[in-house]
Formats: sequence, structure tokens, C-alpha cells
Amino acid sequence: MGNYKLIALDMDGTFLTEDKTVSQQNREAIEAAAAAGVTVMFATGRGIQNVLPYIEELDLQAPIVTVNGSEVWAAPGKLHHRSILDMRLVNDMHRLALEHDTWYWAYAVGEIFNKETWANDIAGKQWLKFGYYYEDIDVLEVIRKKLTGWDALEITNSHPFNIELNPKGIHKASGIRQVCGLLGIDMSQVIAMGDSLNDVSMIREAGLGVAMGNAQDEVKELADVVTVSNEEHGVAKIIEAYVLT
Repeated sequence: MGNYKLIALDMDGTFLTEDKTVSQQNREAIEAAAAAGVTVMFATGRGIQNVLPYIEELDLQAPIVTVNGSEVWAAPGKLHHRSILDMRLVNDMHRLALEHDTWYWAYAVGEIFNKETWANDIAGKQWLKFGYYYEDIDVLEVIRKKLTGWDALEITNSHPFNIELNPKGIHKASGIRQVCGLLGIDMSQVIAMGDSLNDVSMIREAGLGVAMGNAQDEVKELADVVTVSNEEHGVAKIIEAYVLT
């Protein structure tokens, strides 16, 4: 067992059950970890507005990494750092979505837009993340290759049928590194848990990188440990084995 001081948890497909609730087992495990002096935080692709209800439910005061690292919060309500997408890239990604007729969405500061609500005044927004969803893997691959060719974006996913884009170099690991700086600890003292490609950066860099039993195969291959699924309280299993034992 390592000297772990921070547990960074993806939310969807990891900490939360499939119906987006917190299991009693996971709740008790993070409470026990906190009582043992270990900081438990979320590192998620969600925007802060979609994270705060869970923060309040669990009464967490820890740092938070949101929108795949584009926002790092020192504590709920206390922004530490924000990374903004170049407006030209947002326009280019939007045109690409229209060209391939995909579903798309994007987080701006304090707002969420999608194909049905895309605003005409987008130039006045500060954009944090752009995403595509399409259930044709071949079309997604065409889009991914075009985006990769721009060499200007961090390209991940949170589901096999989507693509998520952040400013290049901005990902969950970059956010957690900032949190480590705030806490005065090293990445070797971090347990990171996730299920999708947007979790790979933190799983690779953490002292213990954990893939869920329901994780994408590529994530499992890169992880130090594969636990049981989110429906089987995999977070609690890891905390019990590596923090509380």
C-alpha cells in the first residue's frame, strides 16, 4: 500500500451508478478516507454546474477538476485556474459538426450549449470544451483525424460514441497536478480512477491508476489495477484495499 494523500475520481461510469446516484458503499468509503486524512476529489468532464449538486450532497470541501481540466477549483466556489479555447477553433469545430451532421455540445463559462440551443452570440462567450456525439464510428473517426491534423486540441472521449476537445495540453492530469501543488503533495501520492479516454492522462500519471471493470479496453490496458464496475462499487473496493487496509 502506498502513501496516498489524494483520491481523484471520475464521476460518470466511475463514482456514480448508471442512474447517476451515489451508492451507500461509495459514500461510506469516501467518508472513511477523509476521516483517515486523505483528500477525495472529483476530476470530471462535467461542468461545475453539473458537479455542485453532488458536492453539496456529500458535503465535500476538496478541490475539483471540471470540464476535463479546463477549470481547476481550489474548493467549491473558489476558482484556481481556467483554460479557454481559442474562438477560431470553436468556430472550426462547429463547422465540422455541421458538415457531418453530428450532435454536438459545448461548455462555456457558466453555460452549456448544444445543437438545439447553439447561440448566435458565441463570440462573446468563454469556451471551455467542445464535444461531438455520433453513433457511426466511421464518421467519428473521420472527424477525429481532421481534429488531430490541426494539432491544436486535446482529444479524448467520455463514451465510445463521442469526442471531447479541450485546449492542447489541458486534461485531467494537468488539473490534478495543479491540485497537488495546492496541497503540497506529489502525483505519486494520488490514486486516480476512471473508465474512459478522458481519464487516461490521470491514470497514467497517478501513483495508482485504476480502471473500472466497465472501462473502455484501452483504459484497462494502461491502468495499474482494474477493479469491479461502478455498479459494483469499484471506488469503495479500491479505497478499502489501498487506503483503509
